[in-house]
Amino acid sequence: MQTQRKPTEPSKAVGQPKRYVFVLLNKFSMLSFASAVECLRIANRMAGREVYCWTLLGEAGENVTCSAGTTFAVDSELGDLQRDDTILVCAGVEVQSATTKKLLAWLRREARKGLTVGGLCTASYTLAKAGLLDGKRATIHWENIDSFAEEFEDVTLTKSVFVVDNNRLSTAGGTSSIDLMLKLIANDHGEDLANSVADQLIYSSIRTDQDTQRLSIPTRIGVRHPKLSMVIQMMEANIEEPISPSVLAQDVGMSTRQLERLFRRYLNRSPKRYYMELRLQKARNLLMQTDMSVINVALACGFASPSHFSKCYRAHYDTTPYRERGSKSGTP
Repeated sequence: MQTQRKPTEPSKAVGQPKRYVFVLLNKFSMLSFASAVECLRIANRMAGREVYCWTLLGEAGENVTCSAGTTFAVDSELGDLQRDDTILVCAGVEVQSATTKKLLAWLRREARKGLTVGGLCTASYTLAKAGLLDGKRATIHWENIDSFAEEFEDVTLTKSVFVVDNNRLSTAGGTSSIDLMLKLIANDHGEDLANSVADQLIYSSIRTDQDTQRLSIPTRIGVRHPKLSMVIQMMEANIEEPISPSVLAQDVGMSTRQLERLFRRYLNRSPKRYYMELRLQKARNLLMQTDMSVINVALACGFASPSHFSKCYRAHYDTTPYRERGSKSGTP
């Protein structure tokens, strides 16, 4: 399946449409891309005139296939843009392999012109790799947070659904593209137009950059117990240096035995087991998304020795960390 469209030429004239340049990387997320484009299309319709236009670019000017297997015909290859263009890089699975040296060089060159550059879904990785997020706030899909934080220490990573830091934009993926575009539309043409676009999308709860991308802990685990939520939050924040169950219990004002009963009752596992599963999940993300050595992954997830890490990993995932690393194919 292909989508074909006449490319829209940029214009500098006052009152002319603002142009978005979507750069499609191999296996990009169709939901993130389509959500952004639909906001622009509907904004034009609700405004009664063309306030936005857009074009699609691919590295070689050839068709690009998204992660769902649908093929898109792009308008052209990477080339010179105008200073008032906004670049939105669209990525998805296997973003590391889709982030080529040619793409990085082009992004750096265009960014030097002062263009606004953004990344949808995992494309924050591409922007960071190009050095465009150094000293900036950014976000990325929650599955990629661990690996991103390990690789890009100069980026202030948040868990927000989207981030606007001056002329750098980033989203967490999925429908967060809608939230970002509604923010940009409101900045350009006012809240009324942005709200009209949201109504057309049946999007009744517009999120801001203060909203986080994952469900709250009570919603995620299906249990509304404040002390249990507090303990899980502490566990998630202390993966590299795990806290003992006795200290966790003390911090929320209960005994270790009470904490054990709480976890058994609501999660059908011990606090120690639940904590271990959190650490192993982070380890798997790092193995699949980074080139960190197995030893460094083990240390980053609170394991004192590679042998203990390998034993625990195999018991949980029925494979070794080394085999997992050999079979990695990226995550969304």
